[in-house]
Amino acid sequence: MVNVNFKFRMLVRYVLLLCLVWGAASVLGQDAKTMLVMPQAPLLPQHFGAWQMNEPATTGNDAAALDAANAASLKEFGIDRFAVGKYTQANGGVLEVKALQFGDATGAYSAFTYLRRPEMKNLSAARKGGSEMASTGGKDFLVLSGTTVLRASVSSVKSTTVDELKQLASTLPKVGGPKGLSPLLPTYLPVKGLQADSLRYALGPMSYQAMGGVLPPGIVGFDKAAEVVTAKYAGQGTLTLLLFPTPQIAAEHGRAIEAEMNRQGGAAGTVKLRREGPLVLLTTGAWGAAEAKKMVEGIHLRNELTWNKPMPLQFHTEVLKTYSLLTSIAIFCGFGALAAVILGLFLGGGRAAIRVLQGKPAASEPEFLRIDLSGRTARIHSEGSEAEAQR
Repeated sequence: MVNVNFKFRMLVRYVLLLCLVWGAASVLGQDAKTMLVMPQAPLLPQHFGAWQMNEPATTGNDAAALDAANAASLKEFGIDRFAVGKYTQANGGVLEVKALQFGDATGAYSAFTYLRRPEMKNLSAARKGGSEMASTGGKDFLVLSGTTVLRASVSSVKSTTVDELKQLASTLPKVGGPKGLSPLLPTYLPVKGLQADSLRYALGPMSYQAMGGVLPPGIVGFDKAAEVVTAKYAGQGTLTLLLFPTPQIAAEHGRAIEAEMNRQGGAAGTVKLRREGPLVLLTTGAWGAAEAKKMVEGIHLRNELTWNKPMPLQFHTEVLKTYSLLTSIAIFCGFGALAAVILGLFLGGGRAAIRVLQGKPAASEPEFLRIDLSGRTARIHSEGSEAEAQR
């Protein structure tokens, strides 16, 4: 009888194992069916306005192939891919456009401030929706749009070139979610007296040094995800803002910056240093003592909360994935429970039928123990001994 019980137990285990394998295969199969790989949209359109691209654009993702001199800095900004195209007009005008797409809007904005030459003047008074444009007399243009930076050079100056480049920027691929958010740190710079063309936003040591940062890159803390923005103010000096992930990291690097400023002494100009949470503020250069103190004490951290923006496409995709996963788990659990009930009825009923055919009671076992909870004192005996006593 023990051998029969062992075989039944092994059969139950094999059946349950097959059910688990089938359920896992169905879940994985469903996930495989829902995965879609969408090709990237082209960076540059074939035409916009009166401009037409006659030859296919040159594309790639190696920064050295696009700009060997600035390749290291472009990699710090997180460049993903680029495209170079040449457009022509019926009147003989030629427009060469280089589009650089980065991993997020933060890297794109940093690249925009890095590539903006001193002679370039901003054509937009303020940043709006992650877009900005600068130009050198209407010939060379630098355009920021979301996660993409455009470098355009036109051979014939036209009064409508700015509007046409805005039209070109509107055709660039759009990125939603956190990657499409512009950096917050540059918005802390006071507007009064700010020389907009001097603003530089750095994410790495090489680009920070190339932008003329006032601090040694080694003490800034780029290895700990620091962000730095520097800007000059008319008739004053330079203001540097450093943002760190935590106040503890800001305090550590704040002490290193203070030691460096003490080492430089009077060569650094009027130095005022203040820390507020993860934000470190520093003035250097030809500031008056009162103006420098007022500047660093007038900047404070702020929390921004928005609730009326539509959720990005990535959020809806994640919700659908989660719903599909939970549905698959529920279906698998339902099939597992149904299989357990069917197996229980089949094996239990078959076992009882076998005992009945052998002339034994269906619901008792010689090797089972019975626990009497009635409180009466009674001897627990096996079925075999009870049958012998009746004889």
